[in-house]
Amino acid sequence: MTQMHFTTLDDALDEHFGKRGTSERDKFEADVEAAVNAYRIGEAIRNERLKQNLTQEQLGERMGVKRAQISRLERGLSVSIPTLGRAFKALGITSGTLDLGLAGKVVLW
Repeated sequence: MTQMHFTTLDDALDEHFGKRGTSERDKFEADVEAAVNAYRIGEAIRNERLKQNLTQEQLGERMGVKRAQISRLERGLSVSIPTLGRAFKALGITSGTLDLGLAGKVVLW
């Protein structure tokens, strides 16, 4: 019978992206964190859109973009500060702030 070999996630990450603290690993972890944050923002937009019983097409009309752009936004793709501002304003969210930790908060719109 064939024996299975299991590898921990940390070992796999070390092998493919380098040990913690290396530039390759730091870049990978920063990219993952950015993607997760973009996904969470998209999820918030999707949840608010659904709460207001809007279709992606209807939100797109309010923003002046096509449904496909709303789909990408809700999946955490094509996320930019100007696009976020337009999306939240189209959803009736009148203010937004970005928490920069020790640097403080910045009002986005």
